[in-house]
Amino acid sequence: MERPNVRGTLKLVILDLLREPNHGYGVMAEMEGLYGVKLSAGTIYPILASLRRSGLIEVAEKGKRERKTYVITKKGLEYLERHNEELKEAKRKMKAYKLFLELGGEELKEAFKELFSRIEELDKGQKGELEELFKDCARQIRLIILGE
Repeated sequence: MERPNVRGTLKLVILDLLREPNHGYGVMAEMEGLYGVKLSAGTIYPILASLRRSGLIEVAEKGKRERKTYVITKKGLEYLERHNEELKEAKRKMKAYKLFLELGGEELKEAFKELFSRIEELDKGQKGELEELFKDCARQIRLIILGE
């Protein structure tokens, strides 16, 4: 299975958000509110810089404390138009991700992080229990999806 181009997807969605002028922290807040995606400054600002270098966004103004407000350019709007289907699919997947988190996915993510950090310490019995749990969980999910 091919690894998704997460950074490319983020660039596309962030570019779409910049149809309305916004600053980096504003974009971070919108991404979290709309899609449940928590971006760090170390992620958002390199993406904004890349979009700016490509001519897809520009600095609309500098505000207090050198806070830059970014806005999409004509070239950026044309880019979104050419990649409209990709954008729709990216937004659909990100909305689904937010729903996953709201259904308990956040707790599941945290449990898996904990498992990954300690999996080598587990004994054969614990690993067997997890194997059964995962198989049963996958089966239950499929039954729910199928409405059975």
